[in-house]
Amino acid sequence: MKLFKFLGTIVLASLVFSCNSKKTVTKESLKTEVDSVSYALGLDVASSIGSNFEEVNSELFLAGYMNAMDSTNTILDKAAAQTIIQMYVQKNQAKMMQKQQEAAAKELESQFGEVKVAGETFLTENKSKEGVKTTASGLQYIVEKEGTGEKPTATSTVKVHYTGTLIDGTVFDSSVERGEPAQFGIGQVIKGWTEGLQLMSVGSKYKFFIPQDLAYGASPRQGGPIQPFAALVFEVELLEIVQ
Repeated sequence: MKLFKFLGTIVLASLVFSCNSKKTVTKESLKTEVDSVSYALGLDVASSIGSNFEEVNSELFLAGYMNAMDSTNTILDKAAAQTIIQMYVQKNQAKMMQKQQEAAAKELESQFGEVKVAGETFLTENKSKEGVKTTASGLQYIVEKEGTGEKPTATSTVKVHYTGTLIDGTVFDSSVERGEPAQFGIGQVIKGWTEGLQLMSVGSKYKFFIPQDLAYGASPRQGGPIQPFAALVFEVELLEIVQ
């Protein structure tokens, strides 16, 4: 233990010294196996830290290193330390993923900006038409037939008939044409459907005009007829609340 503490002291002194002057190391410096292992450990630790941590308080990093070498003066036990590191890494990974998604969305918006503008223009003009109602989220709808049954909740499973079209009237999906109703959980579909279906009573038939951010946004099914940022129109008949 004293040997490790002694080595730790050397490492600490070297690191502190390196803040003011970086020592040049060459292959000739690796004279023994211990030399090679020591240098490799340094590379490995630095690589791990650099890939997972944006910044490190070097003073506390070195204090933690020395405390671990001493093994009698740690202010965190091993489990707590691992938990802190894991939570920090997970948080940073989530931030990185969000940045990547935002960058990808911006790239797509530059490619499909006209689609987004066309949808916004369509909805702006549509909301002033007779019978069109607009919710706080921006969802627009027309009541074509009002039912008398119960209304589903966010956790309900429903059976519906529907026809989905682009704003130019192109049909991209239709349970009516297939001759078979669709069944799904209300919380498993796009936001516009989740909100809109809860407005309906069983037996109702509504027409929904759904903004892109309540539809598929930047991520429609690849290769399908729906382009990124497309506003959509659905005619939906609520047949049954299954559960």
